[in-house]
Amino acid sequence: MLSFILATTEAAHAAGEASLVQKFGIEWHYVVWQIVSFLILFAVLYKFGIKPTVAAMEERNSKIAAGLKHAEETQIRLDAAQRESAEIVRKSQVEAARIVDDARKSAKDFVDKQTHEAATKASDILAKAQQAIELEHKKMLADARTEIARLVVATTEQVLARKLSDADRAAYNETAARELANV
Repeated sequence: MLSFILATTEAAHAAGEASLVQKFGIEWHYVVWQIVSFLILFAVLYKFGIKPTVAAMEERNSKIAAGLKHAEETQIRLDAAQRESAEIVRKSQVEAARIVDDARKSAKDFVDKQTHEAATKASDILAKAQQAIELEHKKMLADARTEIARLVVATTEQVLARKLSDADRAAYNETAARELANV
């Protein structure tokens, strides 16, 4: 490449452009050396400055792209987790409503059962009271009959004591006692 530049400068010099070069005071061998120096400087800067900078920028761009991709994935997972938590909350609310309904139903069944048992116990108590009243009535009637029979016997004894003998009186008493016992 250097030889090409030198050949070009010599050709330009030979073509009569010397007047332009002479007017500005340009010397081609210095221009060539400046171009060579610039190319060396450019190569060094490219190798040690531009190339690492570009590599660092590409690496940083890839990290940013990976970070963005990770952020998108995280957003997708977050959305899925929010949907899942919303579903769990909904299921929990449905379950809680079912539990409350079951509790209400159980409470109603318990109240109905207790009411039925109380009614049954009240009926039993009424039936026992009715039986006790009947027994008391029968006992009172039996006591009344016994008392009436005793009074009848006593009255009859007093009436008959004057006109009957002791043997007749004993027979009447025995007959009356048997008849009262059968009643």
